[in-house]
Amino acid sequence: MVPPLITLEEHYVSSKVRKHLGDKDPYSHFPEAMISKLSSLSSTRISDMDAGSVRLQILSHGPLDATAALCTEANDELAAATSAHSSRLAGFAMLPMGEPEAAAKELRRCVREHKFVGALINNHLNGTFYDDQKFWPVFAAAEELDVPVYIHPTFASEFDLNFSGNFSAKAAFAMSSAAWSWHSETGLHVLRLWASGLFDKYPKLKIVIGHMGEMLPFQLDRIAVQTKGWDDNVKRDLMTVWRENFWITTSGMFTFPPLRCLVDMIGWEKVMYSVDYPFSTNEQGLNFVKALEISGLATKEQLEGFCHGNAEKLFKISAQD
Repeated sequence: MVPPLITLEEHYVSSKVRKHLGDKDPYSHFPEAMISKLSSLSSTRISDMDAGSVRLQILSHGPLDATAALCTEANDELAAATSAHSSRLAGFAMLPMGEPEAAAKELRRCVREHKFVGALINNHLNGTFYDDQKFWPVFAAAEELDVPVYIHPTFASEFDLNFSGNFSAKAAFAMSSAAWSWHSETGLHVLRLWASGLFDKYPKLKIVIGHMGEMLPFQLDRIAVQTKGWDDNVKRDLMTVWRENFWITTSGMFTFPPLRCLVDMIGWEKVMYSVDYPFSTNEQGLNFVKALEISGLATKEQLEGFCHGNAEKLFKISAQD
């Protein structure tokens, strides 16, 4: 029997926020069926959760560089839904990263007033990564509140430079998104944050990344060797930070080879189940968990941690009725 499931990289789009975006709405070209699922904060979403045996879903807004006012509106909309369905839904704050002090203030508000369990932020802000210390008030607030920050892929920072070539526009878009750049840029961002000294400044900071580690586990041994002597001012080495400050979800990936690599590089206690709903289906995820249960790859205790226990400990939540 599959243990209770918690999912962590599960998306929604605020209908209220979209009304303000007009022709700048990045979701205007999405299929109507996808928009319907993204917009649902009640019956459709919960029905889909039931179909995949998901007990608790932590929601986050889809990628969007939003103002402080729009973030507040979206977070309040999400808070109403999590309050109405408190045993099934929880929330990550959407933050105005272009206004770091306002973002830190909004994170504090969402955690203290709405009981959100952390924040999910885009991988970069129009090509600017968060190793710049002007963004660090957000990480300071997260450490102070003892809540994780989930760093999520967004659209490629250098599309024209890296993805214009002798191939179709569809190929270019795929490589600039889920087929490569979303993940490679997020992995790069992790290295930039470490090299900046962020984890020396905030040693108890908790960071979550998805998609089986955004390419890092496969390459990490080589990277760690190469980091020796990068900067003598960075005191905590990369592997220490990786093991102490990072948690990884499986979001959108449902095969064993990357999972084996990930577990070898960080251990079962830091790996958490996720689906990436609605871009992946809860049924896909459930089939993966069922296959994992009979595979022998995880012990019963490890499987329970993967399905819900690790997330319960990290986010101080419960998948139980």
